[in-house]
Amino acid sequence: MLSLHPARRRPSRRRPPRIGLAVAGGGPLGGMYELGALRALDEALEGFDPTALDCYVGISSGAFLAAGLANRIDTGSMCRILITGDSDDVRFRPGVFMRPALPEYLRRAAGLPRLTLRWWQRRLGLAAARRGSDAGLGGMLPTGLFDNRELERFLRGVLTRRGRSNDFRRLDGRLHVVAVDLDSGESVLFGGEGWDDVPISVAVQASAALPGLYPPVEIRGRHFVDGALRRTLHASVLLERGVDLLIGINPLVPFNSAAGGGTRGRPDDPRRLAERGLPAVLSQTFRTLLQSRMEVGLARYARQYPAVDQMVFEPGPADGDLFFANAFSFSARQRICELAYRNTLDDLRRRAGELVPLLAAHRLRLRMDVLDDPGRTLLHGLQAPGPRSTDTTARLRHALDDTERLLAARGPARRRSPVV
Repeated sequence: MLSLHPARRRPSRRRPPRIGLAVAGGGPLGGMYELGALRALDEALEGFDPTALDCYVGISSGAFLAAGLANRIDTGSMCRILITGDSDDVRFRPGVFMRPALPEYLRRAAGLPRLTLRWWQRRLGLAAARRGSDAGLGGMLPTGLFDNRELERFLRGVLTRRGRSNDFRRLDGRLHVVAVDLDSGESVLFGGEGWDDVPISVAVQASAALPGLYPPVEIRGRHFVDGALRRTLHASVLLERGVDLLIGINPLVPFNSAAGGGTRGRPDDPRRLAERGLPAVLSQTFRTLLQSRMEVGLARYARQYPAVDQMVFEPGPADGDLFFANAFSFSARQRICELAYRNTLDDLRRRAGELVPLLAAHRLRLRMDVLDDPGRTLLHGLQAPGPRSTDTTARLRHALDDTERLLAARGPARRRSPVV
């Protein structure tokens, strides 16, 4: 489902348009949905290169993808890493993200004798209870089930070779990752002033630390958790940098069985959420809060930044495959990625009449040969992997890409295929 907020006035400009990408969170499957949407945009928009945008902001699983794009890992390579598994660059093993947080368990268990002693001292009147000074028996519970250090190690390994960088400062300030300070509730912008020396992999680990599933991440003596707790897209980061076109992707929307011709209200409806217990109820609640908060924010941004075009891609409300899938089941990743790919192409085709003038203002065009191909799948456009790169050849290729983009920006746009 595509939400459009066209600019109310577009100032004339001679410089190339500035495009920013905001990628929300959504867990592992949410990240797969976002990858499918990005792949569709990459193929269907003439002149759009997701690895050469002016700025990126990512939250949680979206930060994972944004970090890759800012390091010039294109959507085809990401599909080979995360979906088909035939990348000659990165070996992706989903199981490493689901390992129990044993260090956290052991740390909590080590405090059990002290907590037990204090509990008995208070019960026997040997020690006075002091408000807020003791965590009580709740301090025995781990703050997360899974070890998110594996995510940091994996991403660090990807970003420290083949010409890529794990340093925000070497990306010219284009990448921003958002996390929330657990003790104050404040958002922190990694990659921004004062926080650009934190490694990208650590920032992504912090941004993806969903409370209850992953332990908070300690940075400079402060504990950080999932950046979505404050805002859904954090699109204001891009708007404040002066983008002309904001592209957002949000995989978390509430499910509506009636939108897909369901039997909502009937006791025999298998998709009645209350019948599926607490996880479904919490998921629907969380999704509803995130989407409503985002919609309010985008409407406000449209008033505050009337010269900016906004395009936000989301699943449809009847996409039960995404809602009912196990959020941590990596076996569904190709199916979810394919769903997002087709949804995004369908959105672009249905809204082509509105999109043509909007995209033209940013030197982009729709590729109708892609949009009008009903049998096209996520795997159709994947090219065979190129020759294996070294750090030196990767840097050389990046320099050549930069030169080509600079020349293209100064000359007339070239057409690769029929467009409208």
